[in-house]
Amino acid sequence: MDEKFILALDQGTTSSRTLLVDSKGTIRGTSQMEFKQIYPKAGWVEHDPEEIWASQWTTIWKVMEDARIDFSQIAGIGITNQRETTIIWDKMSGTAIGNAIVWQDKRTAPICEQLKSKGLEDYVRENTGLVIDSYFSATKIRWMLDEVDGAQKKAEAGELLFGTVDTWLIWKLTGGKAHLTDYTNASRTMLFNISTLEWDPFLLEQLNIPHSMLPAVKPSSGLFGYFKDEGHRIPICGVAGDQQAALFGQACLEEGMVKNTYGTGCFMLMNTGDNKVISKNGLITTLACSTGENIQYALEGSVFVAGSAIQWLRDGLKILKNAADSEKMAAEAAGCEDLFVVPAFAGLGAPYWDMYARGAIFGITRDTTGAQLVKATLESMAYQTRDVLEAMAEDSGIKVKSLKVDGGAVVNNYLMQFQADILNVPVERPEVVETTAMGAAYLAGIHLDWWDYRIIMADRRIDREFTPVMDSDKRQTLYHKWQDAVRRTRGWAEK
Repeated sequence: MDEKFILALDQGTTSSRTLLVDSKGTIRGTSQMEFKQIYPKAGWVEHDPEEIWASQWTTIWKVMEDARIDFSQIAGIGITNQRETTIIWDKMSGTAIGNAIVWQDKRTAPICEQLKSKGLEDYVRENTGLVIDSYFSATKIRWMLDEVDGAQKKAEAGELLFGTVDTWLIWKLTGGKAHLTDYTNASRTMLFNISTLEWDPFLLEQLNIPHSMLPAVKPSSGLFGYFKDEGHRIPICGVAGDQQAALFGQACLEEGMVKNTYGTGCFMLMNTGDNKVISKNGLITTLACSTGENIQYALEGSVFVAGSAIQWLRDGLKILKNAADSEKMAAEAAGCEDLFVVPAFAGLGAPYWDMYARGAIFGITRDTTGAQLVKATLESMAYQTRDVLEAMAEDSGIKVKSLKVDGGAVVNNYLMQFQADILNVPVERPEVVETTAMGAAYLAGIHLDWWDYRIIMADRRIDREFTPVMDSDKRQTLYHKWQDAVRRTRGWAEK
């Protein structure tokens, strides 16, 4: 009998990836393909929805070709995706009405201001768990309906569909038969009530968004339709937004467990169990992965710019030839402690939520080197993570004992050690850093009865633990300087 696998689709902000996972939870193959980032105006970020699909499909074929298997050996498909990125397409033709508006995009800040002027901030926080910000999908939908000719009329006639990237991929894989999302992705739209687990009619009315545009919403592990190929019906049976998938993939399945993902941005999540903690410190409340009727919540802090700041050093400033050089350069620049980079390229996320902050470098002198800029940029990820963790501990009342980490930047030992030092807690790097894709695979595997929570928690192995070595006076001095630098960037682009 042929060996069976799960395809774990990991559709990210800058690339699409597919992992081939066997029934033991071992990654047996991976394929990745970057796609174009589109910047029509300052603060605008777009993707071509068809290119997203084409790149994802290419990686599916490539990983299977490399492994010399066909669809008869695929037991199920899991999907994890960049969240909040917004696509609207025609129900009949399946053609998008424009480019996807990416989560980083700032064009809808004026719509957010209108909502705030209506006094909706408390309602949004209490019912969606979010803050009013251009980050989330709701105002992106409103912008597209306003700006694309005839879109509002077509939406009201039931001719347009909205989806985050998971919904778009499900639609494509099922040949237009399934218009679905899961709780985690729905909870990032600023339209979903995380208590009733339904689209919020009041917010839809406030934004004049027809309910008919919205996908049906399901738990993260379950049947989302079938992909068909030459007689094979393959269930799509695990779906989660990337950060909740990473929380699941890190086996943070119990209340109080925390993970941080270092990707394009930094995203820290704490599992709060069935306790819907509404933040008083600039964090957001979101739905964690669920495998049935038992709903779990999480506190989240989103740092908009992390790994993308390293890309900026490489592609914009040309200081780096490749991102891997950053560890060596930072180590060489050790001792330079008065240089601070605040990478607020797209405003500041948690716990500040300042759409008008902009990036800045403080402490430059005539002898400042490229290596020192690299070091300060790496350290900015660790400082921003501390900003979020302190807010999280205050909101939850839970003192974090360790931080589980994943994402591309965790291979950087300099960053991980500095992270442990500035937090004063151990940092755990797993053997398998593909925790986001593994989260999607685990969710699919649970539906297929391959795994359960006990197996997933037992399967997690630590590659290295970084323990704090910095003395407390130095730690506090550096952090206070960082906070001062952040204050100086606030509100820079405000009219």
